[in-house]
Amino acid sequence: MRIAVMGTGTVGRTIAARLDELGHDVTVGTRDVVAARARRSPDGSGGDFGRWTEEHPAIGLATFPEAAELGEVVVNATSGEVSLAVLAAAGTSRLAGKVLLDISNPLDFSAGFPPTLFVADIDSLGEQIQRAFPEAKVVKTLNTLAAELMVRPGQLDEGDHTVFMSGNDADAKALVRDLLVSMGHTDVIDLGDISTSRGTEMFLPLWLRLMSFLGTGLFNVKVVRERPSTD
Repeated sequence: MRIAVMGTGTVGRTIAARLDELGHDVTVGTRDVVAARARRSPDGSGGDFGRWTEEHPAIGLATFPEAAELGEVVVNATSGEVSLAVLAAAGTSRLAGKVLLDISNPLDFSAGFPPTLFVADIDSLGEQIQRAFPEAKVVKTLNTLAAELMVRPGQLDEGDHTVFMSGNDADAKALVRDLLVSMGHTDVIDLGDISTSRGTEMFLPLWLRLMSFLGTGLFNVKVVRERPSTD
């Protein structure tokens, strides 16, 4: 499958590398291809996107519009505050009819850490994206996990744990479910239409507090169901 991943940050790189490993034709979208390839850090840290591209030669790099044009599925792995602008740069017509897998969260860091949410309760970033691009098939998922667990959930010793998804299109959610399963997810809960992404986005303040308490982002929740009656 041809997949465009919007964003060159930690989430975008992690998702792109895993999808490439699974055999998909992956292109990463960025504002400026030359600047992205030139991005280096002396210690080879996460900001060293240029070295990352050399380590993943099969993954393409293109502008946002070019990547969106190439992708059958488009993954929004950008920071929430720029998601709408990035997707607008990709182009409404290029997103039309495509599955838009949205991992973003509406985090506002303007007052420092921990961030607040710039939209909550009566709306969500997932819904804003769906309204802005009505012909795209937005599916919100993976936004409640650290990047490493998004793509390799089995690394936790406690076994299977839960990932959620929200969206209006059943076929789009079926495709996304298949992608999640291929990455190792065993418990995928379909919460319903895109408005249910309000809940998963509002989980982030709790997630951030747990990260601070645990000293790591490598944790997740498991939804334990009532056992069916045998009567």
